[in-house]
Amino acid sequence: MPRVLVVDDDASLRKALQIGLTARGYEVLLARTGEEGISQVALGGPDVVVLDLGLTDIDGLEVCHRVRSWSNVPIVVLSAAGTESRKVAALDEGADDYVTKPFSMAELEARLRTALRHAGVGVTEPTEIHVGRVSLDLVHRSASIDARPMDLTPHEFSFLSFLARHAGKVCTHQMILQAVWGPGYGGETRYVRVYAHRLRRKLGDADARMLRNHPGIGYELTGG
Repeated sequence: MPRVLVVDDDASLRKALQIGLTARGYEVLLARTGEEGISQVALGGPDVVVLDLGLTDIDGLEVCHRVRSWSNVPIVVLSAAGTESRKVAALDEGADDYVTKPFSMAELEARLRTALRHAGVGVTEPTEIHVGRVSLDLVHRSASIDARPMDLTPHEFSFLSFLARHAGKVCTHQMILQAVWGPGYGGETRYVRVYAHRLRRKLGDADARMLRNHPGIGYELTGG
C-alpha cells in the first residue's frame, strides 16, 4: 500500500484527498503546514508527496527545495491555474510533476502512479528504452518509431532520450537545455522549440500527442 503525504493548508481539500486516495488503496498521511510536511517526510517515510504551493507558513517552493536537498521522495505539486512560472520553478527545484487546480481524482492518481513508477533508487540505467511506439538504443544512440529507424542528429537523439528517460513527466525548458546542450545553457528556449518541432516531424506526431507541449513550461514524451 503506497504511502502518500498530503501537505495542504485547506482542511476541506485534505479531507477530500484523504477519502479519495484511501478508497483507491493508498495510505494517506496529512500535514497542515510546510514545516509539518518536512517533518513528516523525515519521520514518516512517505512514498510520494502531494504538495500545495500556496501554503500559509512557508512557500511551497521552499518546502520542495528543502526536502529535495536530502530526499529523493517523488513530489507532485498542486498549483492554481495561470501560475506557469510557479510550476516551472517547482519543477526546477526538483518536483516530479504538477496538477493544476481544479483537478479530478483520476488525474491526480495518474500523476501519482507515474511518480511512483519513476521513484526507484539505485536502479541500473537501461540500455534500451521503450515509450509507446518509440524505442531507443542508448548504447548505439539509435531510435525507431513503430520499428522504423529514425534519422536523428546527435542533439535530436539527446533531446529525445532525455524525454524518454523521464517519460510521462514534464521536463522544463531549462532541464532540457542543460541536459542536451550543457550547464551553460538555460535561457535559450528557442533551441528547445526548434528541436521539438523537428522531432515531431520525424516522429510523424502532427497532432502533438506523443511529444506534448506544456506552454511556457516544457515538454513531455507520452509515446502516443
